[in-house]
Amino acid sequence: MAEGLVARVKRLVSGGVNQLVDSIENTSPETVMAEAIREVDRAIDQVRDELAGVLANKHLANTRLGETTSRHEELQGQIALAVKEGRDDLAEAAIARQLDLEVQIPVLETAVADASREEKELEGYISALQARKREMEAELDNFRRAQQQSATDSAASGAAAQSDSVEGKTRKAEEAFDRVMKGATGLPGGISTDKADATKLAELDDLARKNRVSERLAALKASAKDA
Repeated sequence: MAEGLVARVKRLVSGGVNQLVDSIENTSPETVMAEAIREVDRAIDQVRDELAGVLANKHLANTRLGETTSRHEELQGQIALAVKEGRDDLAEAAIARQLDLEVQIPVLETAVADASREEKELEGYISALQARKREMEAELDNFRRAQQQSATDSAASGAAAQSDSVEGKTRKAEEAFDRVMKGATGLPGGISTDKADATKLAELDDLARKNRVSERLAALKASAKDA
């Protein structure tokens, strides 16, 4: 595999998304993280292309090795036949061919072994990149959830702050009214109530008012009947 691709794979596997995000200014972290995942995908595709080439070369080397070994064994039988028939010229030609094949066999065996080693290495790179991609996707999901939670917390905090502000202003107004009332009349101001109590008291006032309306209506109907 090309040295540049090896270095790229090692950088992607060992590098952190946080480092990548920190290294780029004025860019959305989510955009940078998504692009980092796409880069890993591109690296995986490139390594797979390399692996396809290695597998093709391994197949060719294996095929050639099998053919060469078979031919060498076939020649061995033909040499024995030539010697038996007293055809030294044919035996010499077959032996010469055997010698040519014998120097090729170790080279082909080495090619197959090298291809097998590179195949295993590339498969390991692909597995490592896929594992890193899963980690990066998990980091991106965590980042998105953190952003959503932050937005939710911010909205809740803003609503709470607004509510506290309204209640605080109301309380201050009541306190100011009480101070003015006491200064003008010498009488103490009303007792301040919290929001829950005020709601209940308002409901009670409304209930009492409806009851008075009902009583007056009933009295009017009774008067009309007597008349």
